[in-house]
Amino acid sequence: MSRRVVGPFNRVEGDLEVHLEITGDRVRDAWVVSPLYRGFEQILHGKDPRDALVYTPRICGICSVSQSVAAAMALADTQGVTMPPNGEAAVNLILANENVADHLTHFYLFFMPDFAREVYAGESWHAPVAERFKAVSGTAARQVLPARADFMHLMGLLAGKWPHTLAIQPGGTTRSVEVQERMRIGSILFGFRRFLESVLFGDTLETLLALDSLEALRAWAARHPWEHSDFCRFLHIADALQLEELGQGNGAFMSYGVYASRGSRLFDRGVWRDYALSPLDPELISEDLSHSWMSHREAPKHPYEGVTVPDADAQDGYTWCKAPRLDGHVVEVGALARQVVDGHPLIRDLVRHSGGNVRNRVIARLLEIARVVIAMEGWAAQLKPGEPCCHHAPLPEEAMGCGMIEAARGSLGHWLKIRNGRILNYQIISPTTWNFSPRDARGTPGSLEQALIGAPVRPGEKDPVAVQHIVRSFDPCMVCTVH
Repeated sequence: MSRRVVGPFNRVEGDLEVHLEITGDRVRDAWVVSPLYRGFEQILHGKDPRDALVYTPRICGICSVSQSVAAAMALADTQGVTMPPNGEAAVNLILANENVADHLTHFYLFFMPDFAREVYAGESWHAPVAERFKAVSGTAARQVLPARADFMHLMGLLAGKWPHTLAIQPGGTTRSVEVQERMRIGSILFGFRRFLESVLFGDTLETLLALDSLEALRAWAARHPWEHSDFCRFLHIADALQLEELGQGNGAFMSYGVYASRGSRLFDRGVWRDYALSPLDPELISEDLSHSWMSHREAPKHPYEGVTVPDADAQDGYTWCKAPRLDGHVVEVGALARQVVDGHPLIRDLVRHSGGNVRNRVIARLLEIARVVIAMEGWAAQLKPGEPCCHHAPLPEEAMGCGMIEAARGSLGHWLKIRNGRILNYQIISPTTWNFSPRDARGTPGSLEQALIGAPVRPGEKDPVAVQHIVRSFDPCMVCTVH
C-alpha cells in the first residue's frame, strides 16, 4: 500500500489536490482537497442585499452568470417579484450562452487533451487524436475558439459584458432588445448550430436528440467512420478504453431544474435514486462541516442557518470544501444528473446500463449542448422588442429567500437572510461543492471520492491518467467549491 498526492491539476479552474491510497494497481481510497479559501459569505455579511449582484459573480470568471442568476433569484424571492416574458427569455439566453460555452470549453480544452498524452502512444487511434486535441496546438482549438467567441457575442448583446455582468436583476434584465438585435441573435445561433452540426456532431441536432437508447447510439456511431466528427472520436475512444467502467458514482442524482419559461422549466427538478424519480425537498439540504477546515461544526445545518468561518486547525479537517447532503445522502449533480432527472431516454438508458461514469457524464454534457441550443432558438423568437424586460419591487427590511438554479456543472444555490435592511447571512452551495465534498460525520465520502475508488494505476505512473479522466469528467470549478 502507498500514499500519493495528485495535483495541482492543470486545465482545472482553481486549486485542487487528490490524496490517494493505492494498493497494487488500484486506488483503494481517496480524499479530495480544495486548498484555497475564498470566503465570499463573510464579505457579504452586513452589506446591502443588492450588493450580492456585484460581489457573487466575482466568485468565478467562467460561471459568473450562474452566480448572478442565483443571487437575483434569491433577492426576487425576498421581494416577491417575477419577471416579464421578455426578462425570462433574455435571462435564459444569457445563462444558456454561458453554460453551453462552458460545456464546449470543457470537452475541447479540458477533457479531450488527456487522450493526447504519451501514455496512449501505443493505441491505434492516438496519432490522429493527438493531432486533433493536443492542448493549445491541436487542430480542434483553431476551430473551437473562433466558434466559441462568435457564440459569446450573444452575451454582449444581452448582458453588456462577460464576465461579471450587472444586467441580470431580480425582476429581469436591464437591457431591452431592438428588432435588429433580435435578428443578430438569430444569426449568431444559426452560425453556432452550423458549427455543432458540421464539427462536433457531424449530424443535425434533432437527429442526436432522437437517439433514445444505448443501442440507438451505437447504431448511429456505426454508420460513420470514427473520425467523422469529434463526438464520434470520443465514442471510439470511450469504447477502446472502456470509459463506462471508469469513475462509477453511487447512482443518486439531483437537479434543481433550470430555464423557467411560461410556467414550466426546460429541465425539471427532482431526485433520481434507485432508478426512480422523486420530488426535491429543499428543506432536506444540509451542510456537514465535520471534515472541513471550518469552525461551528456541531451538527449539519440547513444553508439558511449555515456558518462559514474558517479554522485551518480544525480537527479532522482536510479541505476548505463543506459536505452538502440531501437528507443525509450523497448526490451527484451536473449535466448527467439534469438529463437523468429530466428523463431524456438515451441518458436514462445509459445510466440503467452502467450508472454514472466518465463516458456517460461526457455524453450527457454534449447532448445537453444540442438540447439547449434548440431551446435558445425558441427563446430568441419569443423576445418582443419594445415590451418590458424587468419588473421592480421594494426590498424588505427583513426577509429570507433562496435562488436555486443549474449552472453548467450542476446545482447552485444561494440562501439569503435580511435583517434591518442588511445581509444577516448569505450561504452558497456550488455544484462542485456537492461533487467534491469531503467525508461527512458518518465517514461517507463525497461523489468524487467514491468515484475514484477502484481507478487503475499503470506501472510507474505518478499522476494516474485514469484519475485525471475521472476528475475532469465532473468538470470541476474549484474557485466556486470553497463556498
